[in-house]
Amino acid sequence: MRRALAVGGSGLLIWMGLMTPSAMSQDARHAIAIHGGAGTITRKNLTPERERTYRDALTRALRTGDSVLAQGGTAVDAVVATLMTMEDSPLFNAGKGAVFTSAGTNELDASIMNGADLQAGAVAAVELVKNPIKLARAVLEHSPHVLLVGAGAAEFAREQGIEFEDADYFYTERRWKALQKAKEKEKESAPGGGTVGGGTVGAVALDRYGNLAAGTSTGGRTNNRWGRVGDSPIIGAGTYADNRTCGVSATGHGEYFIRAAVTHDVSALMAYKGMTVQQAVDEAIQTTLTELGGTGGVVAMDHAGNVAFSFNTEGMYRGYLKQDGEPVVGIYRD
Repeated sequence: MRRALAVGGSGLLIWMGLMTPSAMSQDARHAIAIHGGAGTITRKNLTPERERTYRDALTRALRTGDSVLAQGGTAVDAVVATLMTMEDSPLFNAGKGAVFTSAGTNELDASIMNGADLQAGAVAAVELVKNPIKLARAVLEHSPHVLLVGAGAAEFAREQGIEFEDADYFYTERRWKALQKAKEKEKESAPGGGTVGGGTVGAVALDRYGNLAAGTSTGGRTNNRWGRVGDSPIIGAGTYADNRTCGVSATGHGEYFIRAAVTHDVSALMAYKGMTVQQAVDEAIQTTLTELGGTGGVVAMDHAGNVAFSFNTEGMYRGYLKQDGEPVVGIYRD
């Protein structure tokens, strides 16, 4: 068993702007941090009622993960439980709230990685699976593989007793309207690119045993065609965890995160250049991703429980909770 880290926690309840390292304690026995997607998120396009709904959902997810960790659960346990609450919410582009493909279906992607041994599991382009993050964990724990896709992943899910839902479960009016709008726009431009779905969810956890884990879940991009898969199920692009450095989960325009191997890059910057977790995420997002022309952000946590966020969009749903602290959530850049 690994040595437990020193206690730490934040007394902040809600912080409206960008969270910085100075706003966080520098150690923690356990901690959970999340994102709920990045994009054009401003006060003018989010009503007070809608904002409150998102803040409540982020807080509920954080408390779920914290409860698992407080009861001695592992970082992997906490990541899965946390992301399941977000997949079960219609607010986020994951699970129940997933966007629609060009064919009017929902294709779901998820991944999880254990920083203790670098084991990972992921699924892509699966349909009707209620909680893709549970299926990703099953791939990690009960298969010799890292990534399963499509019909094969569904077959494996049935063998593992993973819960499925009817197509109606995944229907939300706003996502359906978004598809119709995207199809109209597509008539004026090249087909197949899809539009940003917004709301990809991710979590990073540190448990009392000193282990990190990270996970990500998404419904992809609105109006997806040709079985397009983004970064969320790609280890090293959408998800990465290594006890020696950090755990990271990404959200944004997946093609760019894949090309830059963003989440692995964060870990590598810490390992090879000695950067702090905040320095590493800023280098990966504000420099590498931005210079490529990509948009999005990440949440990361190092082995001491230091939490870092970085994004180059107008906003990112995000939050963290450390042992003996209170949930801290943010939405806007400032």
